[in-house]
Amino acid sequence: MAKIALFGARGTIGSRILREALDRGHQVTAVVRNPADFTERHPALTVVTGDVLDPDSVAAVAKGQDVVISAVGGGGGPGHQATIAPAAKSLVQALRSLGETAPRLIAVGGAGSLRKPDGTLVWDGEGIPEFLLQIMHAHGDALDYYRTVRDVRWTNLSPAALIEPGERTGTYRTALDDLVVDAEGNSRISAEDFAVALLDEVEKAEHLGERFTVGY
Repeated sequence: MAKIALFGARGTIGSRILREALDRGHQVTAVVRNPADFTERHPALTVVTGDVLDPDSVAAVAKGQDVVISAVGGGGGPGHQATIAPAAKSLVQALRSLGETAPRLIAVGGAGSLRKPDGTLVWDGEGIPEFLLQIMHAHGDALDYYRTVRDVRWTNLSPAALIEPGERTGTYRTALDDLVVDAEGNSRISAEDFAVALLDEVEKAEHLGERFTVGY
């Protein structure tokens, strides 16, 4: 059993991570702005107030945990991308302040900076709405920052090009910086199986200090 602090537990991906972690028997602290609005209940779940953009707040929650998971992203629509890179810096600053006792960090990233089979990046594709491009590049900026960090144990997990609620199959394939595509060239993963992959990383720690991605 791991002790996990989870930021972004109310989102599409974060809520699946929360459910997967609880189903596996882990102890989860969901960090939210307003606990009164958080309806999830479970004997292994604690809900606390916190702010991912405040390093002191993050440090207070992270102390004594085994893993901090950030599912903070731009899923809220235009404007939400502004929190992605600052959240990465806040998380790292907080964990640095805890020194050798700091937990690991696993951050949900984006697919935009992944390399497609033709050698171009996902965010180079045609027809991508501007606000999605901003979210993609914000995740790219966060990843660039993580890659400068040597004193915090971090992992960045990027989804497939398409991630949406669906079936939990428990299966997926992994790569590092290359988009995972199937035989027809499609890149997709359900939010449920993305959560499976992330919790597998919590339990196995196979990608310390690097980004990896998953898809079918």
